[in-house]
Amino acid sequence: MSQGYVKSETRDRITTIEFYHPAQNSLPGDLLTELTTAIYAAGKDPAVLLIVLRSAGDRTFCAGASFTELASIADEESGLRFFSGFANVINAIRTCGKLVIGRVHGKAVGGGVGLAAACDYCMASKYATVRLSELAVGIGPFVIGPAVERKIGLSAFSQMAINAGEWQTAEWAKQKGLFTEAFETIEQLDAYITHFTAELVTKNPEALSGLKRIFWEGTGHWDTLLEARAALSGKLILSDFAKNAIQSFLKA
Repeated sequence: MSQGYVKSETRDRITTIEFYHPAQNSLPGDLLTELTTAIYAAGKDPAVLLIVLRSAGDRTFCAGASFTELASIADEESGLRFFSGFANVINAIRTCGKLVIGRVHGKAVGGGVGLAAACDYCMASKYATVRLSELAVGIGPFVIGPAVERKIGLSAFSQMAINAGEWQTAEWAKQKGLFTEAFETIEQLDAYITHFTAELVTKNPEALSGLKRIFWEGTGHWDTLLEARAALSGKLILSDFAKNAIQSFLKA
């Protein structure tokens, strides 16, 4: 438990994938790999019609990359490998063949925003403030950028990417299209997701998979695009600026 987990549970044709890490649900490389594997497994399971992606805890949905692991990156190869973890999760959501419903109960930072944006339909609580903080640590939201821009548009993505220190409210994220709803309480969020998913799995499976394909039309090049973005991040994280910024965050 101290190192976190990814677990899947299937009930009534819905697979719920939950991740957890004690450092505010940040995602080190091993959890990113497990998350990718779980999404692909649910996508291939003929008994599954729908995937719900959520995290545990009550405050932070996902704090993005693991700062401890970022600090340990020593060369471009390991940097590429780490940032490819987020690329692989996004591509798994994109290509798994099943609609992915996001449940964002709290803050989403960096890669956490990318996960929310990659979901086909994402609901949140009013506590789900969002921020792209990558510029503050010497890199940029390069890997998750295509997913975020696809969901909220270039203007809003640019605002988040450049203004790396400012939180945006869940209502702002709803207005921009990142969230479909921002509920007053987590209890309301969960109640609606239960109702919504139970209704959705009664629909024609072929229609659901057809919608999935249509939603992601024009993204067939993302395998190579996100790999190139991961390489860029992996190079920048080795800069003195990035190393110093990460150490400052770890000491704070």
